[in-house]
Parts: sequence; C-alpha cells; structure tokens
Amino acid sequence: MERIGGIEKRYAWGSDSAIQERFGIGTPGQTLAEVWFGAHQLSPSVLLDESGQVEEDPLTLEDWIAADPVGTLGASVVERFGPRLPYLMKFIAPKRPLSLQVHPDKSRAEARYKAEDLAGIPLDSPQRLYKDPNYKPELIYAITKFEALAGFRAPRRIIEIFADLDTELAVQIVSMLRVNTSPQGIRTVVDRLLSPHTTPQAAQVEATVAAMTDRLQAGTSPSVRVDRTVMGLARSYPGDAGVIVAAMLNPVTLRPGEVLFTPPGGIHAYLSGLGVEVMASSDNVLRAGLTEKHVDCQELLNCLDYVAAPPVRIAPEWVTESTQVFYAPVDDFEFSVTRLDGRELALPGHGGRLILCLEGTPTMRDGATAGLVLHPGEVVFVRADKVPVYAAGTGVVLQTDIP
Repeated sequence: MERIGGIEKRYAWGSDSAIQERFGIGTPGQTLAEVWFGAHQLSPSVLLDESGQVEEDPLTLEDWIAADPVGTLGASVVERFGPRLPYLMKFIAPKRPLSLQVHPDKSRAEARYKAEDLAGIPLDSPQRLYKDPNYKPELIYAITKFEALAGFRAPRRIIEIFADLDTELAVQIVSMLRVNTSPQGIRTVVDRLLSPHTTPQAAQVEATVAAMTDRLQAGTSPSVRVDRTVMGLARSYPGDAGVIVAAMLNPVTLRPGEVLFTPPGGIHAYLSGLGVEVMASSDNVLRAGLTEKHVDCQELLNCLDYVAAPPVRIAPEWVTESTQVFYAPVDDFEFSVTRLDGRELALPGHGGRLILCLEGTPTMRDGATAGLVLHPGEVVFVRADKVPVYAAGTGVVLQTDIP
C-alpha cells in the first residue's frame, strides 16, 4: 500500500476554494480545477514517503507499476490492458462552466493519435487533439451539489425551447427540426451551429440570448432552468454558438452521492460543483465551444452521438452492508463507496486499486502494510497481490478498481 500524491491542474474554470477548503490540497485563493490520481503518461502521480511528503527524486506511479505490472495490477489486467493502469481518478471543481465537449471512441482515438504522431504534432502542443490512443468513458460522483449538461433532449422538446423566439437563429433551428425529428435532424442543427463555415455570428447568438432573457423576465419561459443556464453561459462566453447548443442538452443536477455516466460520443459540459471523476486513462477531449482552449469543431462533430437520450444516472448496488458499487458499462474501472461504522471491514475489489478518503480518518491495512491512517483527500494505491484490504474506524472511502 503506497501513499500517492495528486497532480494539480490550474485551468481557468476551476474554483479557488472548493478542493483547498475541503481537502487541504493546493493554495487557498489560487485556482485549482482538478487533481489527478493515476498513471497517465502526461501527468502520473508520484509515490510519497511515510509522512505523506514528496521525496527529493520521487518515483512516479507509472514507473512503479512498470517495474512489476503483474504484481501491481494482476495478471488478468495485464492480459487485457497491457502493463498500465487502465483508469484515472480526479477531483474536479468547476467554478464556471467547462467546455462543451465530447470524448472519442476507442477506434477513432487509436487512428487519430497515430495520425497526429505521423504528422509530427508534439504531445504538448495546443493544436494536439489526441494525447493518447485511448477512449474516455467517464463518471462523476458528486461530493456537493453538481450541475451539468449531458446528451441531447428529444427534438420535440428542443422545438418547444426555441419556438416562441422571434430571432433568425431560433426560427432556423425550429424549421430544421420540424423537417426532420430524427437524430439526423439534430445533426443538421448542430452542424449549422458549430461547423466553421456555417456557425452564426456573435450578434445572432446574442440576439437569441436576449430573447430568452426577455421571456424569462416576462414570466413566459417554457423552461426557466434552460433560460437561466443560457444566460449564465452567455455571461462567461458572449457570442459563442456553444451557448445555443447548450439549450439543446439535458440539464442535470446531482445531489451528493449521486453519479452521472458519460459514454464516448456523449456531448456534455460540467457547470459547477465539487466531485470525483473516474474514467478510462485518457486525456482526449474534443471541444467545440465555451472555452479559451483549442477548438476543433469538425473533429467533435465526427465523434458526436446525435441520438436524443436522457442522462445516464447509475444507481448503486449494495454488495455488502457497508459498500455500494456504481457499475459503469465498461471494463476499465469500477467505482465503489464504503461507509465505515467503527468496525474493521474488508473492501471488495479487484486488481490494482486507488482508495481515496472522503471523510473521517480511517486506518487502512493490506497483506503488507498495517496501521496507515488516511485523512480527507489522501489517496493510497493497493497492489493486486496485497489482498485482502481492510479499513477500520469511521468515515467514507471511495475506491476505484478494475473489474
């Protein structure tokens, strides 16, 4: 069992207090958007010493696993995924909306990563879209109330959102969807809004936002929530066509302890809150708006799933009286929550696992380590060959392992 240190990411949309105040990570008053725990090639975690400090010449979790992949991950994991940790775990704390984004499927990620390598685009280049050859299904576990947008609404509902707006852009959206209410109709609208050659001018976007603001103030909005979301996005990203696309998406509010799953191709944007994100080990993000980062609308459109569907909220299953598992429909990771009541409990799980302390000060032990106390925000990696794993005391621990 090894203590590991997270890698801090200071993106502009991050909170200056959420992670810092809750977990004592980072510097209060400075933006901290994410903290990564894992072995991704671009930002692997580092092993800490017994006191929880970074050593002078720290060993990365990536290198530590590479030295003994079977022992750390398990033979079946190495057979399926190779000698690498197949998942990534993060704190995420948006204070303002993240980009409108999509993650690619496995085959496209492999092909496009290879193509960008052959084109000589450096991995750290802002123009590089594919940082690795992997797909990126993900789930978000809400620590606080968490707001998001995920997946397309039904075309009928999109029409209702725009039908009473007397602006050029709204009239076009309604007309296109009334002609075709299938996923192809949604694709026609999204292509019109996001394709480089047809995207609306900022004035057209702002006119539609103004019309939504007017009806909200007049008390005639068909969706108060949508109009308020659009107004908030427009304040952060004035004139961005992604604001209009956002009105076509399902709004999601997660209460603490709830989970949202996003499959490859699923369009989404996280708006606010604090959560733990678990995903296949990848940093492939295709953006099409609501961001200052590099945007490639055409590549996003190529990867996007246009089928209208409700958000995928995963209901937990009790596997013991203390542990709930959120079964995502992927093989790369499994996520569970264990609530400790003072007794020593065995934590169910497989393969190399990351265990994060959310609340309390539990004492952890495995086949080689005894008496390791965790505080909120601290994480340990447990080797596959050091089972069973026990937790004692009170609190809540979150675990990511490999099914």
